[in-house]
Amino acid sequence: MMDAETAELLAQSLERAFRNPAAKSVEAALDEVGWREALEEEGAAVVPLLFARQGEANAASGALDDVLTSALGLPAGPGTAFVLPEFAGYAPPGSLHDGDLAVRGLGSARMAAADRAVVLATRPDGALSAVVVDTGEVEMRPIGGVDPRLGLSAVGGRHVSATGGTPVTPAVWDAALATGRLALAHELIGASRTMLRLAREHALTRIQFGKPIGAFQAVRHRLAECLVAIESAQAAAGAAIGADGEVSPLLAGMAKAVAGRNARTVARHCQQVLAGVGFTDEHDFHRYFRRVLTLDGLLGDARTLTRALGEELLRERRLPAAPPL
Repeated sequence: MMDAETAELLAQSLERAFRNPAAKSVEAALDEVGWREALEEEGAAVVPLLFARQGEANAASGALDDVLTSALGLPAGPGTAFVLPEFAGYAPPGSLHDGDLAVRGLGSARMAAADRAVVLATRPDGALSAVVVDTGEVEMRPIGGVDPRLGLSAVGGRHVSATGGTPVTPAVWDAALATGRLALAHELIGASRTMLRLAREHALTRIQFGKPIGAFQAVRHRLAECLVAIESAQAAAGAAIGADGEVSPLLAGMAKAVAGRNARTVARHCQQVLAGVGFTDEHDFHRYFRRVLTLDGLLGDARTLTRALGEELLRERRLPAAPPL
């Protein structure tokens, strides 16, 4: 496990890497920092350090591709993207039959510049396989939508040539999903912290009836509820990593659901505090509001995950051990 001093140094380096939020600049900065080497050596322990800062900076990168690719035991790199499941879902985005691959999923900001893409595919017998394909063999369509700055693209294709493939057990895919959800939970928390900061700064400087609006109880209550939402999401995300550095699939799913739901709460309250200025293009708030709406839908949104976790608990008929919150 990484010691506190090393973690602090890495955190400072990552913070500098996100000073220019453009995806190309971030990718180059992460290479310089040695993000993938740290991920390979320290595992999930470095995930919160990067993704919280990525959320705070409203930046886009292919770091999630690295997390998922590494979790499947495949080499990660700037030229390798990962095809994510479709929005709000988490089923494998590919299906493989007699070397014929069909793909329908999402690509991160890295996808357009990547040489190859990893596709998790389901075989006819239900087995999973990680297949690497040339990105030139799949169709990519940039997604505008709510958050075009994130750089997502729709990735699809039928009759894509696929030879070989690395077998992936359900347990390995569950572990990869867990680490990816933990990453997104921390990114949502980072974005939430910045939204609260922007709303607080506005509350201290906007004068109404001769005093800052932060002096009014209604505004204070909304900001306080934002802080409670952020800290509860942080506690849930922290509980998902055990003392051994392993990520619990159940607790990571809970953390992602809580972070997605609570980020929407923070966005709603902060928008009320910011009022009309929060809708303007000149103010940064709307970028974070857009980002949390999009991040919530990756690898399962809060509503889908809550329902799936509830069904699992009913099926197992036992509650998990209470995390040390």
